[in-house]
Amino acid sequence: MNTPERVMVILAHPDDPEFFCGGTIGRWVREGREVVYVLATHGERGSDDPTLSPEQLARIREEEQRAAARVLGVREVIFLDYPDGSLTPSLELRRDLARQIRRWKPDIVITCDPTVRYRSGYLNHPDHRAIGDAALDAVYPDARNPMQFPELRAEGLEPHRVREVYIAGAAEPDTEVDITDTLALKLEALRQHRSQIADPDGLEARLREWYRKEGPDGTVRYIERFRRVMLR
Repeated sequence: MNTPERVMVILAHPDDPEFFCGGTIGRWVREGREVVYVLATHGERGSDDPTLSPEQLARIREEEQRAAARVLGVREVIFLDYPDGSLTPSLELRRDLARQIRRWKPDIVITCDPTVRYRSGYLNHPDHRAIGDAALDAVYPDARNPMQFPELRAEGLEPHRVREVYIAGAAEPDTEVDITDTLALKLEALRQHRSQIADPDGLEARLREWYRKEGPDGTVRYIERFRRVMLR
C-alpha cells in the first residue's frame, strides 16, 4: 500500500491557509494527500473591535480555523503560540518549525513569499514575511541538517528532507494549480472565518475575479499561483 503524499502548510495566522492556498489544499486532499497546518500565531490581535480581549479573539479564531480545516479535509491544525503581530524569523521559530517538519515528514511545504512587501493597494503583513523567511530556513538547512538543533535529535526527531516548496503569494510565480473544482470549497472554508470577513459575498466576488483565467477558447478556469522550488 502506497503511503499518501504529505503536505505541510506553514503560515502566520488563522485564515492565511484558506486565503493563500485553500483551493489547492482542497484539491490535494481529494487526490489523497494528507495535509497538516502549522500556524505561528492565534491571530489574537486581528480585530478592530475594542470589546474583544486578545484571549477571547484567540479562542474564536482557533475555532474558526479548525472549522475551515474540516471543510477542506485537513488532518490536523497546530498552533505554535507565538504573539500575533510580533513575529520575527528567529532561531527559536526556525527550531519550532524544524521540529514539526521532522515530526510530520512532509514531502511538500507550502509557505508565503518573504520578499513581498507591497502590491497595488496592499501592504504585506510583517508576520507573513517573517513566517515565510523562517519556514524556508527551517526546510533548508535546519530540518535536514543533523548538526542543527541537536535538541531535536535528543527528542527522537531525526533529520528530514522536504522534496518541494510551494511559495504562495509569490512575487514571480511559475506554477499554476487548477482549483476550478474546489473553488467553492475554498470559499466555504473562508466563510468559517466570521470574525475576519464582514462581507463574505463581496469577498467571494473579488476572489472569483482574482483567480479567474480565461483560455483562448473562452473557457473559464480558476487557478492559484505559486513559485515552486524542487529540492535536491
